[in-house]
Amino acid sequence: MIYDKKDFEGLRRVGRLAADTLDYITDFVSAGISTYDIDKIVAEYTKKHNAICAPLHYHGYPKNCCISVNDVICHGIPSKHEYLNDGDIVNIDITTILDGYYGDTSRMFLIGNVSERARELVDITYNSMMNAISICKPGVKLSEIGKIIQTMCEREGFSVVRDFCGHGTGKIFHDEPQVLHYYTKEAENTILKEGMVFTIEPMINTGDWQMYVEDNDWTARTIDGGLSAQFEHTIGITKNGVEIFTKSQRGLNKPPYKK
Repeated sequence: MIYDKKDFEGLRRVGRLAADTLDYITDFVSAGISTYDIDKIVAEYTKKHNAICAPLHYHGYPKNCCISVNDVICHGIPSKHEYLNDGDIVNIDITTILDGYYGDTSRMFLIGNVSERARELVDITYNSMMNAISICKPGVKLSEIGKIIQTMCEREGFSVVRDFCGHGTGKIFHDEPQVLHYYTKEAENTILKEGMVFTIEPMINTGDWQMYVEDNDWTARTIDGGLSAQFEHTIGITKNGVEIFTKSQRGLNKPPYKK
């Protein structure tokens, strides 16, 4: 879909609310809290602002957001029995619906004394996403996004998950185009145009890029138990470049976050 100026206004509002939600929960994300309680805080904040948590009941998903800890690549289901511990790295992925528009975003959180390799993983994941966003504008091949991310991450000894990708969004949760985070020749056939809206959300592993899905049919883990990190922004292609709809107003896009 191609979105116009009015749509971009709606996407700014929902993107800001989604980012504000992650900003708000930052003070709560620490050792000892359960992922269930984080999910509850996300739900309450979203409802308070007259919006909806898109993941809830989406294809049967049971919670309001996804919380993925350590070797979980994505779609970690919040649980009363899962508590954050010192040394964990955690991705919190939310999608907010406001006035019919979707704001999809995620961030990593570092809990206490995190290993140096884990910090390196989180840094390269964030930087690869931002570098990929920076080259987006009309006329650029979609394949350039994956090329930048793959080159940056593999150069530092990390791997790019290939089973999940970014996606078109806006008035639809998941739409075309599929935004791969590694290079494929086929992606050269899609050219970015003004008004396109999609996510860039690289998932990067310390070990092998392959994964398996738990019996709950949602939670994806690294095949070798290595750590995984992810960041995500929803962006729109403008006449001369790109707009990030889900950027933090408090500058909390990348850890360590300052309270």
